[in-house]
Amino acid sequence: MNKHIAATISMLMGPILVFGMVILMNKFADSLDKTPAQEVTEISMVKQPPPEPKQEIKKVEPKKQPVRSNTPPPFKGLGSSLSGIDLGLLGFDNGGMTGVDESLLGKTGNAVMTEDLVDVPPKPKSRSSFRYPPAAKKNGIKGYVVLSVLVDTDGSVKQVQVLESNPSGVFDDAALQGVRSWQFEPAKYKGDSVRVWAKQKIRFDLS
Repeated sequence: MNKHIAATISMLMGPILVFGMVILMNKFADSLDKTPAQEVTEISMVKQPPPEPKQEIKKVEPKKQPVRSNTPPPFKGLGSSLSGIDLGLLGFDNGGMTGVDESLLGKTGNAVMTEDLVDVPPKPKSRSSFRYPPAAKKNGIKGYVVLSVLVDTDGSVKQVQVLESNPSGVFDDAALQGVRSWQFEPAKYKGDSVRVWAKQKIRFDLS
C-alpha cells in the first residue's frame, strides 16, 4: 500500500513541478519585457573629397604678324658675277640733275660747290665703257643708277656715291666702276676751275 501512495505522490509532483516552472518562466519573460531598450546611435565618418586644385588660366598672347618688307628681294645669281664683260646699250641722262644732297657737301670742305652755283657745270669728255651685268642681261633686266660725282679742278673723278638705283643693287657696281674712269671738263666759277659735286644718271637698257 505504501508503494501505491508513493507512486501517487510522485505522479502528482511531476505536474506541479512542470506548472511551477511554467509560472517562473512567464515571470522571467515579463521582467525582460519591462527592461528599457537602449538606443544605439550609429555615427559614420564620411570622408570629404579634397578640394580640386585651381587651374591656372594661361594668357594666350596673340601671335605677332611678321613685318613684310617692301624692299624687293635681291636678284639671284648676282654678286661676283657682276664683273662680266658683256656689253649692253647704255644711256646717259643729265637732264634735271642739278644740285646735290647737302650732306655730301660737308664731307669735302667749303671749297666744293654744286652745279647750280657754278657758272659752267662740268661736262663728260671721256667716257669708258660700262660692263652690263651678265645675270641682268640674261634675265632681261633694265634699270638705272643715279650717282653723285665729285669732279676735281683737273676734270678727274675723286669720289662717287650712289644716290638712287632701280632695281636696287643690280647695276650699282657696274655704274661705279665705269664712272670712276671718266674725264670731265672742269666746272668754272668766275673764270676759275672749281671742284664740284655733280649728279649723273646712268641708264642700263637692252633695247
